[in-house]
Amino acid sequence: MDVNKYEQARLIGARALQISMGAPFLIKMSKKDLEGLKYNPIEIAKREYEKGVLPITIKPN
Repeated sequence: MDVNKYEQARLIGARALQISMGAPFLIKMSKKDLEGLKYNPIEIAKREYEKGVLPITIKPN
């Protein structure tokens, strides 16, 4: 299903909040990768979104 940029931002933001509150990562990331991203939850959530592993779905109207 295609999502528009607003839905994408909402998904990434919601997942970043989960990560910032201690949720486990859904993709394997090395310490070097995390340091490269500076442990930024938004960047981690973007990577998860790009891999298609987010546990959040959009329900069409």
